[in-house]
Order: sequence, then structure tokens, then C-alpha cells
Amino acid sequence: MENVEGQVLNCGVVKEIAMKKSRCSWLFVVGLLAVVGLFGCSQETPAEKTEAAAASGNAATQAAGQAAVDAIKTPMDKARQVESTLEKSAEEAAAKVKESTQ
Repeated sequence: MENVEGQVLNCGVVKEIAMKKSRCSWLFVVGLLAVVGLFGCSQETPAEKTEAAAASGNAATQAAGQAAVDAIKTPMDKARQVESTLEKSAEEAAAKVKESTQ
């Protein structure tokens, strides 16, 4: 009798351990899926990456283009001022020459 009772008891313990392992495995899989899902949600899709790269590329291109325009614009503005001053000086010189010849 003791052997039969021992086997039944052992069988119950074995089933209990198997249930705990099964439950533990199930919880592990669910936890792993949750972590993978959360990690996957934080990732950008390839289309979003392309759009972000294009936007940053466009912004960088526009900034570089504006910097080039500003770099050329400032000296050109100064050159126009000098040209205006030289034209006025030439007109004044021509007027003085005209006065002296009359």
C-alpha cells in the first residue's frame, strides 16, 4: 500500500512541478513577446526613416544654400555701394571738367 500511495503522491508532485514549469514557460513567452512588441513599436518604419532623412537632408541643403547666398550677398552689396560711390565721383569729375572747359 505504501508503494501505491507513494506513487500517487509522487505523481501529484510531478504534475504540480510540470504545471509550474508550464506556467513559468507561458509567462516567459508572454513577457518576451511584450518586450519585443514594445521595442518594435519604438522603431521607425523604413518609409519614416526615408522621410526623416529626406527632411534633414532638405534642411541641411537649404541651410547650406542660404549660407552660400549670404556669403555672396554681403560682398555684392558692398560692391554695389562702391560702384555707386565711383559713379557719383565720376559724374562729379565729369562735371568739373565740363565747367573748366567752358
